Amino acid sequence: MRDPHAVVGHWKGEWDEPALIEWAAGLRSHLAQPCVSVGLLFASQDFAAHAPDLLEILRVHARIPLLVGSTSQQLVCNGEGTEGGLVLGLFHLPGARLEAHHLTLEQLRESADVASPAITMRPPDLKGWIVFADPSDLDGDQWMRSWNEVWHGITTVGGITTKGPLFLNGSVIESGAVALAIGGQVGIEAVVSQGCTPIGQPWTITRAEWNFIHTIANKPAYQVLVDTFNSLPMEEREGSQGNLFVGLAGTEYQDEFGRGDFLVRNLVGADPRQGILAVGALPRAGQTIQFQRRDPAAATKDLGRLLARARMQLADRSIYGGMLCCCSGRGARMFGRSNPDSGLIQEHLGPLPLVGFFANGEIGPTGHQTFLHAYTAALALFVSA
Repeated sequence: MRDPHAVVGHWKGEWDEPALIEWAAGLRSHLAQPCVSVGLLFASQDFAAHAPDLLEILRVHARIPLLVGSTSQQLVCNGEGTEGGLVLGLFHLPGARLEAHHLTLEQLRESADVASPAITMRPPDLKGWIVFADPSDLDGDQWMRSWNEVWHGITTVGGITTKGPLFLNGSVIESGAVALAIGGQVGIEAVVSQGCTPIGQPWTITRAEWNFIHTIANKPAYQVLVDTFNSLPMEEREGSQGNLFVGLAGTEYQDEFGRGDFLVRNLVGADPRQGILAVGALPRAGQTIQFQRRDPAAATKDLGRLLARARMQLADRSIYGGMLCCCSGRGARMFGRSNPDSGLIQEHLGPLPLVGFFANGEIGPTGHQTFLHAYTAALALFVSA
């Protein structure tokens, strides 16, 4: 039985200052620890107008020395998904060293600025990052390239908000990112599960410009897509219509590719006459590509397999709680039910204090690099180092 190092609560009502004060104090009373190390807050748009007062109430009455979070209409509270209200997680992380920063758009664009002197923690003391970012004017691919230059090999998990501000202690942040550095005696273990299954075979892109793929294996890219679709069993073709994506290999330094080796990106459009595909990324000649099919059953199986592996690997370490960022395209629209991901996490790792939100892009590692994903469940587990 794990020690109760965290509690998570869901406020389902509207803005009501006296009631929120009572709720925050009550939630803190359920944490059987002398202090809160960090609070993670996710609130719906309904609270944006009251955000400064809300942050002050929570910090004072839940006694939170360090508070970070973001807005989202769809929230995660333990094993349930919900819309509206707010979700607050209070975490006691023994021996953790924590520091949080607001990173401006300029700092996210330039790798030199990401390593700002204000960030005092460095490896090996720095074990991981939790990051929430506003999508406005953010070039995600450029940011990830800069981030990996500075923080290569440091586990980073988080998400892009769908709309609305970020939170850092008592401040309401309208752009850039809020980043929580975690080190000392606590680290982060990431579980990143994509909701797509590779179909066909891996190919090599032989000509690409901007976000257009002209040829794959020296054949018109559209024709390769059609051939891949037609090679599927008849019963799979119907389910694939409208559910096809592209997978771009995160690295070329391997001989075989499988699930989890590709960054799933949208198939934006196709020009049958010219044989060109438009994708939601900047592919390059020489990159490995494999078409993907969004598959709820396979996504559930994949997450279950990864969680079972995490449970075995972490058997001798304390798990203090978790933070989950799910793609807004998951949930009922994909699975036909509201929140299978958080429920599956509880089945494998529970009872686990879990807080999170549905994002417009999920941040998590593939191999030793951090990427911006789509249609993904990105789980950060706070564990003893």
